[in-house]
Amino acid sequence: MSRTVERFDRVIVGGGAMGLAAAWQLAQRGIRVLLLERFEPGHSRGASHGATRNMNNAYADDHFLDLYDESLRLFRVLERASGHDLLTLDGLVTHGAEHRVTAAYEALRARGAAAEMVSAAAARERWPGLRFETDALVNREAGRVDAAAALRVLADLARVDGAELRYGHRVVGIEPGEDRVLVTAEGPQGLVRVEAEGAVVAAGAWSAPLLDGLVRLPPLAVTEEHPAHFAIRPGYESAAWPSFNHFPRELDERGASRGTVYGMLTPGEGVKVGLPLTGEPVDPDARAFRATDELRRRLREHVAEWFPGLDPGSAAEISCTYTSTESERFVLDQCGPLTVAAGFSGQGFKFVPVIGRVLADAALGERTPPEAFRLAAHA
Repeated sequence: MSRTVERFDRVIVGGGAMGLAAAWQLAQRGIRVLLLERFEPGHSRGASHGATRNMNNAYADDHFLDLYDESLRLFRVLERASGHDLLTLDGLVTHGAEHRVTAAYEALRARGAAAEMVSAAAARERWPGLRFETDALVNREAGRVDAAAALRVLADLARVDGAELRYGHRVVGIEPGEDRVLVTAEGPQGLVRVEAEGAVVAAGAWSAPLLDGLVRLPPLAVTEEHPAHFAIRPGYESAAWPSFNHFPRELDERGASRGTVYGMLTPGEGVKVGLPLTGEPVDPDARAFRATDELRRRLREHVAEWFPGLDPGSAAEISCTYTSTESERFVLDQCGPLTVAAGFSGQGFKFVPVIGRVLADAALGERTPPEAFRLAAHA
């Protein structure tokens, strides 16, 4: 065991989207940053891989909309700094449960967002590949983000500003003190020990075991989810394919609608459709990387019912983990020298650059995270 202790200003545990965003934000402020990631860049064992995500602002809650507005601005900062296009804002269409659609519309209009309601008939004419039974909310400042490119850009920009990113390093110990933290990781050459003024833990599905006994997290449900890409049927190739949400009209046992069918065009792969929060609980180190037959059937049936422009038999399945709180709000908080980011529930990627800003501010003691996401709000 190596007794040598390396020293950095901050260490980041987890090199997915949130960890990379925190590294970018800290490094550009002149902070000496070390990021430790268990797997290789772009790996498929977590929640950050894949080509596309919804750039979705169909929320009724100001705490999410505040993040969205800043995230949109910071994605543009990333584009200018890197010279890469990350956003395609070709619109977002939201339909389904009328009370949720109306609430999102009213919240967006109150902020002066580029949102409008269109009739179901008008929506069917504009987007014939989708089926509509209810009026639809259309957001023009939304669309999709190139997720894979965003990861590369964040890593490249963090390195330009001096961050050190070490892949193949599995963190096995976090020992916080009053104003320091010692992190131990298993790397290719053996154990690595790092001391820093603070650590940002953004470990996705591995958050709870890593922070056990250190931070009193709310319950985090880890599930394996399986969206899929579907081929566009002949005759619909030239149709417009916006990003979309379909709020469920049925209620769960608590009397609330939970989860949102979502998707977007993924150029070269088809149209991505997901039924979130339907997957099985899973140990992230023992995944099947395959949906159950029942979940595969449900997704195909949903596509057959609601997407006349897609071939339901053409599903090319994806596997990812969701780490969710009961409220579906994130956990963003500071606990001594530890800054915690967890529970992004499959909806976090659109917020990646602003989450990086929130984490950097918290880690440096400059600003506390928004109240809705702090640990006390989950108690």
